[in-house]
This record gives sequence, structure tokens and C-alpha cells, in this order.
Amino acid sequence: MIIEEIKKANTEAMKNRDQNLRSIYSVVINKYMQAQIEARLLKKEVNDDDMIRIIQKTIKELDEEASNYEKVGNVEEANKIKTQRGAIEGYLPKMLSAEEIHQIISTLPDRSIPGVMRHFKQNYGSRVDMKMVSDELKNF
Repeated sequence: MIIEEIKKANTEAMKNRDQNLRSIYSVVINKYMQAQIEARLLKKEVNDDDMIRIIQKTIKELDEEASNYEKVGNVEEANKIKTQRGAIEGYLPKMLSAEEIHQIISTLPDRSIPGVMRHFKQNYGSRVDMKMVSDELKNF
């Protein structure tokens, strides 16, 4: 599971005394633990798809934070955040490209917006950017 790899990386960052990486790994681990508590209430398990969504959300938050630091001229902090982003981005699976999405859409019998969106959500889940699917569908 992805969370196990992140926990190992966190331990490595502790051994190397890398506070920057350790802090982002701790954030992701804490979000995982929170998701686990919420899932237990619903009698579910947190799986890799859930972890991918957690990491994607964290990356969006880091992008926003880095952008804000750049706006105020704090390049050093922005670079630290970009390093953190790179560290957790490596745990995401390869996303489908626009060409792959276009090719999949061309094979679908039902090319209506709800049908295509449902197909991608059910079959590709966190490996596809749904906005990109929507854009490709509009250009089809």
C-alpha cells in the first residue's frame, strides 16, 4: 500500500534529519489516519484510491501555498514547498494523457456526457483528471 511506502519514507527523512520532507510526510500520514477514522464509522477501509485522492488534494494545497509565497516574494519557502510536492507526487500513479482519454472515448458506445463521465469514474477513478475528460469530450 502507498501509506506503507510513505511511512518508510518518513522514517528515512527522520534518520536523515530532513525536516522539510518529514513535515509533508507527516501531513499525509495524519490525513490518512483521519480518513481511516471516518472510514471506520462507515464500516469501510481506506484503500490506495483513497490515498491517491489524499495526495492529490495535498498537492493542490501545496501549489496554492507555493503560489502565495511567490506572490509575496518569499522564494525560499516556495522552493521548500516545491520540494515537498515533488516528494509526494512520486506516489501517484501515471495519469491518463489527453490522447489516451480521446482514444477511450472513441471506443465507447454511449458518448453522452453522463455516460462518458460515469465510465471514467468507475473504470479509471483516481488515474484520470475528470476535467481533462470533460475537455476531451467537448472537443470530440
